[in-house]
Amino acid sequence: MKQIDVNAGKPYPVKIGRGLLPCCGAELKGIGLSGKVMIVTDDNVAPLYLATAEASLKNSGFTVFSFTLPHGENAKNFDNLVKLLNFTAESGLTRSDTFVALGGGVVGDLCGFAAAVYMRGVHFVQCPTTLLAAVDSSVGGKTAVDLAAGKNLAGAFYQPDLVLCDLDTFATLPREEYANGMAEVIKYGFIRDAQLLAVLEQAFDEEAVVACCVQIKADVVANDEFDRGERMLLNFGHTVGHAIEAVSGYTIPHGQAVALGMAAVTRACVKNGLCPPETLSILLRLLARYDLPNETGRAVNELFGWMGKDKKASGDSITFVLPRETGRCELRKMTRAEWTALLS
Repeated sequence: MKQIDVNAGKPYPVKIGRGLLPCCGAELKGIGLSGKVMIVTDDNVAPLYLATAEASLKNSGFTVFSFTLPHGENAKNFDNLVKLLNFTAESGLTRSDTFVALGGGVVGDLCGFAAAVYMRGVHFVQCPTTLLAAVDSSVGGKTAVDLAAGKNLAGAFYQPDLVLCDLDTFATLPREEYANGMAEVIKYGFIRDAQLLAVLEQAFDEEAVVACCVQIKADVVANDEFDRGERMLLNFGHTVGHAIEAVSGYTIPHGQAVALGMAAVTRACVKNGLCPPETLSILLRLLARYDLPNETGRAVNELFGWMGKDKKASGDSITFVLPRETGRCELRKMTRAEWTALLS
């Protein structure tokens, strides 16, 4: 097992290994948690892992409740958030109790937001069951739900008390869902670690790669917890990607959308002389290796309206993450006219 410590405003450990979920009760008890637990999961994950988590928590003395969401991005909305909050209140949870997110990014985002606002903040533990959530959304404290106007437009920064990443849960992921996680892994290599990209060209050690990504995110979050500067680098491919998700009605999953976004921005940077052609070649080769798309199938200008609603927008400007070479990206604040010209 590997442990990465996240030194945010509220420090917490991220534990990465195998066989962790059956021990989750002892892990929560080990950091001083007790009382009632609300497990939030979805209807894909519940049949696989809910009973294991419930048994472990009950064996460690917790009183356990569970709330199951429909799977998919469309479930990440205010209606389900309010249902969860009402059920939590009816179940008698107090400020000393705990929310546990058992699932992927949708579950983690919504559960974390509920933990942030229920009684103005209760304990929160992330148990990611997807590669994407393990390397990205479970770490760093971003919680949110979607609005009709765009993705993640209502949320809060709320750090968990603990992240337990049981790699055994990846064994039940569909191939497409594992590939979604690989899009975020590739992202980390492009923004910070060219050596990671070389590792991804061949068979790799899962624990080591997940730990590498989590360490990169932990370092960035420690320097910029509230996303005012360096942390925006983590959004490489996301501005275009979120627009692709929205335009598709969230039928295109997040990882595929990020892959498409990275490809679109990198192509634009090569075309405009901002990064060498081999950077694009490496990206396209890795996307192909992990069954990720690189062509949107629609004109980029169809996405511009949604991109202007991105939460990283400020007035008429938006901060783009532009690749300069493998392992190095830069932030550039651009007006609508500038980013339209770059991507057209």
